[in-house]
Amino acid sequence: MGKSNGFLEYQRDLAPKRPVSERLKDYREITGPLLTEEIHKQGARCMDCGVPFCHAMGCPVYNLIPEWNDAVYRGQWKDAYERLSMTNNFPELTGRICPAPCETACTLSINAAPVTIEQIELAIIEKAFAEGWVTPQKPVRETGKKIAIIGSGPAGLAAAQQLRRLGHQVTLFEKAPKIGGILRYGIPDFKLEKKVLDRRIEQMKAEGVRFETKVDAGETVSAADLRKQFDVILLTMGAGAPRDLKVSGRELQGVHFAMDFLTLSNKAVSAEIGADGIISAKDKTVLVIGGGDTGSDCVGTSNRQGAKKVYQFEILPKPREWNEPWNPSWPYWPQILRSSTSHEEGCERDWAITTKKITGGPEGGVREVHCQRVEWRADQKTGQFVMTELPGTEFSLKADLVLLAMGFVHVEHSKFLGDLGVQYDARGNVATDANGMSSVPGVFAAGDTARGASLVVWAISQGRQVAQAIHSYLKS
Repeated sequence: MGKSNGFLEYQRDLAPKRPVSERLKDYREITGPLLTEEIHKQGARCMDCGVPFCHAMGCPVYNLIPEWNDAVYRGQWKDAYERLSMTNNFPELTGRICPAPCETACTLSINAAPVTIEQIELAIIEKAFAEGWVTPQKPVRETGKKIAIIGSGPAGLAAAQQLRRLGHQVTLFEKAPKIGGILRYGIPDFKLEKKVLDRRIEQMKAEGVRFETKVDAGETVSAADLRKQFDVILLTMGAGAPRDLKVSGRELQGVHFAMDFLTLSNKAVSAEIGADGIISAKDKTVLVIGGGDTGSDCVGTSNRQGAKKVYQFEILPKPREWNEPWNPSWPYWPQILRSSTSHEEGCERDWAITTKKITGGPEGGVREVHCQRVEWRADQKTGQFVMTELPGTEFSLKADLVLLAMGFVHVEHSKFLGDLGVQYDARGNVATDANGMSSVPGVFAAGDTARGASLVVWAISQGRQVAQAIHSYLKS
């Protein structure tokens, strides 16, 4: 695949990023495209490695990565698009917001820099849209079967598109004013501009997917009514229950869940609400508690809102710093220190810190966060790491805004799920069998609802898989 000696001739080259001083003034995407000539070179770096770990181990949707890398190298763009679209409904999403486990699994990652798979993927789909190759794929015949999908995140969207193309009548219900779930309201525009999402939704509408917004399942429409009207119900509401911080002072003004902060900001950017309706970081000292992607998004959003200073604390130990281009854990995901584009824009980070309490001022707002350093040690019997607070390491940080970005525990245990009667697994997710069906016949679940909080590429993968399982169920 690619040029026989391309990985020796060409170096890994990343797409250019707008300067920090420029991008902090707006919410437009940070990264620009690589020139076509450079993309050809990046495709040429793909080796004829024999066993493509990028495809089999690194990619949950099993993208045909070596094949479309080779096609890009040869300038066969339409062929590359056709192969890409065989496995991935939304490469314009994974090409922007996926952490690219395919690249850590790339054979070149053994002792060199991996192929820029994510950038090539994005170049292919953007070329396809520009050339008009992305067109509605209407079903050949109608089955007459009706499917209700609850939640319009990546799993719900992928399942909806697959099921509609198989000839089923698909109605996707979303409680928010617009379609997209976390893609629209949880991910800032500087990572994913919403026009990218809108153009794909228009394609799905043309294919015959029906979208119903402002529908809160269990309130606007009952579980019983949905069971009567539809042959199958698919639950793809995501893992909406955030992990809370159970300390004194949690109730103070200025302490918010990260997703509340990001959702309001995204609504303001899209003019769904006014600027006065956001949780503002302007001229404030912000502490983000939690070191994952959501926390990083809070950092970038806070800086764009004009925060005076941004801190980010993580309870886990600092990962090892790694400046080499190759993967020390190949082909597995390496536990190394990663800095996002948001961190580049201004953030003071620290690790192995637990929050003990939050104190406020006379007006009830947060004023100070009291912390302590911790140490993680492996238990000699179980091998599991146990956290120990270190005496004498207590300290305080003055802050005006505290954002809790500590992850999500499971799907929200709503009235709707209770009325359906689905069972939960040990972690609180909707329990499913190997085909994605819940404990209630005809009710399926996929994505974060069943798996727990995970990557967008896993949500797409599970949406596609459960769509095939539902199709088989309806034929039986």
